[in-house]
Amino acid sequence: MTEFTERYINPFTDYGFKKLFGEEPNKDLLLDFLNVLLKEEQGEIKNLTYLKSEHLGSSELDRKAIFDLYCENERGEKFIVELQKTKQNFFKDRTVYYSTFPIREQAKRADWNYELKAVYTIALLDFVFDEDENDPAKFRYDIKLTDTETKEVFYDKLTFIYLEMPKFNKTVEELDTRFDKWLYVIRNLNRLNKVPDKLRERIFEKLFETAEIARFTPEQVRSYEDSLKYYRDMKNSLDTAREEGLLEGIEKGIEKGIEKVAQNMLKKGIPFEVIAETTGLTEQQIETLKKKNEG
Repeated sequence: MTEFTERYINPFTDYGFKKLFGEEPNKDLLLDFLNVLLKEEQGEIKNLTYLKSEHLGSSELDRKAIFDLYCENERGEKFIVELQKTKQNFFKDRTVYYSTFPIREQAKRADWNYELKAVYTIALLDFVFDEDENDPAKFRYDIKLTDTETKEVFYDKLTFIYLEMPKFNKTVEELDTRFDKWLYVIRNLNRLNKVPDKLRERIFEKLFETAEIARFTPEQVRSYEDSLKYYRDMKNSLDTAREEGLLEGIEKGIEKGIEKVAQNMLKKGIPFEVIAETTGLTEQQIETLKKKNEG
């Protein structure tokens, strides 16, 4: 059995996320988080029921839609809670597609009048969207169907909330709200070795107890090890690909810059040997550039 350097589990692993928020004994953790997240528009959610996260649809495509967490409150409103560890092409499309399942499930036979219960999709992201990566203050998106002219909400029963966790960089001393505290815990749990004084509240103390690896059974430790290994391998692979892509981009940029210099020198009639000595290009490469310019 592995000796962990961390005291608490990483919530961004599949096992860690579901251990904290997806088990019946810890349902109060998810309930508190959702109440903090949605309190302004939802009011208090008094109870949650976990639903099957695998969608048993009629087609193979339907059956591929597996939610991380799927539950409903006492009013029949549905909540999809997704953990997304890496950037994914069409991720926003995927969350919109997932929201259609709780909508379709509400269809009733016979004289149904199309009245729907609200559907909420909440995505905890371990990455940032490309379009706002240079805006450090923007880490929460609340999305509804709105009128583009008035900016008023046109339909309030379909909500998407995206939380870009890498942008939440408050220190424990800067935590002002309960929402801040929740984001801090999710972002930093596996980096902590004790419960900070600012988080000495019943709900967070329970979370830290639940997350303490020393309390796990050997089987739970093995499951967490597997999940953590997958998470780390994936992160390492992505970091390597990113670094290689960056180096490749730099190399391509340098190459294009050298070619530009050579082209400008050709236009001025500077001899091949001088261009070669200045740029490091071979005379054959310069000849190719010349033909490209003439073409």
